[in-house]
Amino acid sequence: MAISELSTTETLLPENTIGFVDHQGRPIDRLNSGGWRAASFIIGVEVAERFAYYGISSNLITYLTGQLGESTATAAAAVNVWSGTASLLPLLGAFLADSFLGRFRTIVVASLIYILGLSMMTLLALITLLSSSDCQNNNTAKSCSPHHFQIIVFIFSLYLVAIGQGGHKPCTQAFGADQFDAQNPQERRAKSSFFNWWYFGISFGANSTILVVIYIQDNLNWALGFGIPCAFMVAALVLFLLGTKTYRFSVKSKQRNPFARIGRVFVVAIKTRKATLASEDEAQSSQQFKFLNKALLATPDVSLEDGKLCTLEDVEEAKALLRLIPIWATCLVYAIVFAQYTTFFTKQGATMDRTITRSIKIPAASLQLFIGIGIITFIPIYDCIFVPITRYFTRNPSGITMLQRIGAGMLLSTISMVVAALVEIKRLETAKEYGLIDKPNVTIPMSVWWLIPQYLLCGIADVFTIVGLQEFFYDQIPKELKSFGLSIYMSVLGVGGFLSSILVSIINEATSRDGRDSWFADNLNRAHLDYFYWLLAALSAGGLLAFLYFAKSYNREN
Repeated sequence: MAISELSTTETLLPENTIGFVDHQGRPIDRLNSGGWRAASFIIGVEVAERFAYYGISSNLITYLTGQLGESTATAAAAVNVWSGTASLLPLLGAFLADSFLGRFRTIVVASLIYILGLSMMTLLALITLLSSSDCQNNNTAKSCSPHHFQIIVFIFSLYLVAIGQGGHKPCTQAFGADQFDAQNPQERRAKSSFFNWWYFGISFGANSTILVVIYIQDNLNWALGFGIPCAFMVAALVLFLLGTKTYRFSVKSKQRNPFARIGRVFVVAIKTRKATLASEDEAQSSQQFKFLNKALLATPDVSLEDGKLCTLEDVEEAKALLRLIPIWATCLVYAIVFAQYTTFFTKQGATMDRTITRSIKIPAASLQLFIGIGIITFIPIYDCIFVPITRYFTRNPSGITMLQRIGAGMLLSTISMVVAALVEIKRLETAKEYGLIDKPNVTIPMSVWWLIPQYLLCGIADVFTIVGLQEFFYDQIPKELKSFGLSIYMSVLGVGGFLSSILVSIINEATSRDGRDSWFADNLNRAHLDYFYWLLAALSAGGLLAFLYFAKSYNREN
């Protein structure tokens, strides 16, 4: 199989060709390639990959506090660090894809690394399961403690999964969006819809694993609970390869590495910062970040003849990247809230009455199912009802702008934290009323269904903000850096995970001094998650105001 990336100067393209080639480097037309036919393969791949990923991440805090014996605060911090790393590694994966390997090859290599990590986790869990009888026959705590080597292997395999996800995630979504031609009005509308249904597929995969895998992990064993995600990741790779003949591959231009071109703009602008730019050059370029206009000047070591002079297009692409920074930064608070879904929300639910019938008890981590239910229910409403109605009034093909969509989700996220704080107050009052403050292992007689509103609000908020961020960073980034654009969106969640970990550590240290109970005490009946949720609500409100300011500025400059 020859996945070719051809130069437009070397290939004569037929009339119906749209600037893409097939897997063998041959020109193709719109009717016989790409579109929803190819995208359906890629969405299917992502459903399987998300099934595998959430099969690990959704219940990770339970594994750390149970099988590995970590404290709640330590485990929550570890999960946030791992999630943050997994969300930042796409920056590296996207760089390799956009600069060297191409998206197709990066997806294949990343999938193999992904499968290796999941296989190691499954094997380790199986070995632990087979040796568990020795622990059960020995009453000493030492024999039941995990071996240090097991912890090292588990952490190593966990980060292999993060590395695999880092290459897989941005390239798969960018490759899927590439199957639609932005120059064609019909396909441009389909591309906007693609991001909605892409997230629908992600949520379907996540919900499926929450229903099946988490139940197996909590009630059967972890070996099978890790083995099933591994099998799904193998299926994802097979499905991706099966769709090869339907895919459109971008035609690679002969220009220099896009990172090198844009990076050179900053280097040359610094070198020529004291020079004067001709008025005609100044007039041609945008007025924001005017210091970068100096990159249009030649330096003593650069001339027009050597092909390395910065062009007006290079300068404008560098400015486009800088304009994204305030939007990126103001969305970090949303990402901090996003990090709570798999940590404190889960621990909160574990203390409450989770019985459905006398014989069925819902696992605490399975409550994340309701985030997915909110997403799966609302996306068809958004795409089929909300967009057409708002399109009629706004004349915008997407109904509302991408920035308006992001802001609406941030508002809903703020409301979800207020609801979470109020529910936590009710939970603490119930524990006090029934004398369970110092009985953390006793179920509080308060139905877990009280948590459903905050989960549903988080899901609907994701439909607005997460999908909006995906489309925004894909759309606003230079053409050659589409994978990198999606990795920028993922880095919002990654940095947010790290900030959440830092915030939890600082608050835990500050509130546990002088023998006091921490806000995140292992005994949640003496903790104060309500205070933490109020803090997040206040931070979210501040982040939303900052976002609105910079979004208005962004629209004005564009």
